[in-house]
Amino acid sequence: MSPDLWMLLAFAVLLVAGVPVAFSLGLAGAAGILAGLSPAMLATLGTNTYNSIAKYPLIAIPLFILTGLIFERAGVAARLVRFAQALIGPRHGGLALVAVLVCMIMGGMSGSGPADAAAVAMVMLPSMTRAGYPRPFSATLIAASASTAILIPPSVALILYSIVVPGVDLRALFAAGLFPGILAGLALLGPALLVSRRYGWEGGTPVEGAEHPRVGESFKQALPALFAPVLILGGLRSGLFTPTEAAVVAVAYGALVGLFLTREMSWRDLWGLLGEAAVISGVVMLIIALAGIFAWAGTMLGTFRHLAEWIVGLSDSGPLLLVLIMLAVLVAGMLLDAISIYLIMMPILIPVMQHFGWNPVWFGILLAMNIAIGQFTPPVAVNLMVTTEIAKVRLEQTLGWALLFVAAMAGALVLVAVFPEIALWLPRVLGYNLG
Repeated sequence: MSPDLWMLLAFAVLLVAGVPVAFSLGLAGAAGILAGLSPAMLATLGTNTYNSIAKYPLIAIPLFILTGLIFERAGVAARLVRFAQALIGPRHGGLALVAVLVCMIMGGMSGSGPADAAAVAMVMLPSMTRAGYPRPFSATLIAASASTAILIPPSVALILYSIVVPGVDLRALFAAGLFPGILAGLALLGPALLVSRRYGWEGGTPVEGAEHPRVGESFKQALPALFAPVLILGGLRSGLFTPTEAAVVAVAYGALVGLFLTREMSWRDLWGLLGEAAVISGVVMLIIALAGIFAWAGTMLGTFRHLAEWIVGLSDSGPLLLVLIMLAVLVAGMLLDAISIYLIMMPILIPVMQHFGWNPVWFGILLAMNIAIGQFTPPVAVNLMVTTEIAKVRLEQTLGWALLFVAAMAGALVLVAVFPEIALWLPRVLGYNLG
């Protein structure tokens, strides 16, 4: 058996055995080195792990993770919910509309689907339950809406994609993700409203015991939260700061909001959030570091080149191969997190992308949309795991609703695939490099 197959087989066996993704990647890379290279090359393990994370743009990942945690603790989600409720008022599907909109706005602060899902679910689930929405539906809708966080800038997944794919401008990726992210949210909103009207959830009268917030007062309370995406994206567009510096600004702004404006966060809370962000970031960085061993071994053995040649040889039709790749990424998204998918699949897909001349920015957005669908598609469904835990329902109870929203977001994915300008128009107008 060839060293390529030894490495891939080792990775598959370790995953099936339940070994964490990070260690599966590192151990499989070491197996590939032993099978096809000199055992003396194991001395490169330390260098490869260090080189994988010694990259300046990666600083933005822990900072945006910290940003999401700060805004969650600062009571931002609750204020956004009150403002959206004030604008929309009591009507069929009103709270469903609020949930989708708030998830999209929160995604513009945290860049993380699970963090977004947790913050919104804590606030929205009690209100939606009182209004008559079944908890499995509410949990699934929030999980699906929170998945737009990896499309709407700032996105942790897109930050990593810009590092893995050489020459891709992160600002262009951020701009390209905006309209597809909004489109994905609208795609979820359509069936949510239709189902709410069909079953009569939340009529045109206020829920008993619920207070309808005033627009002016709720707008003032939500203003600091609404300004956060403007600050981040406006600073990037104006050139005032780089994407990594934007993460620093976001942390500082979130801390000011929580400590001095909403006053729902203390200095002790901030210290605790620093530790929590460090733990989450440590997990992410460990995956990236050990994936460096896998990537180096695959490059030296020619594994990725062989797989890319095999994929290209399947068909001369670019659209057909694109469909097959999207299906493969969707399946991967059901089982793995976005970071692992990028690190495992991009070394294989970059040569395929170059062979067919696909725009790297557009292709990155398609991958992100696919991974977003995987975040609320069982069996793993990281976002759905968060919301079902908060809602106290079993994951299998959400399967029917999940399939409905998967179909809806898949429709948005098809539109972006068929009409690339949905993603590319904004970065082109802003003058960013499209690769």
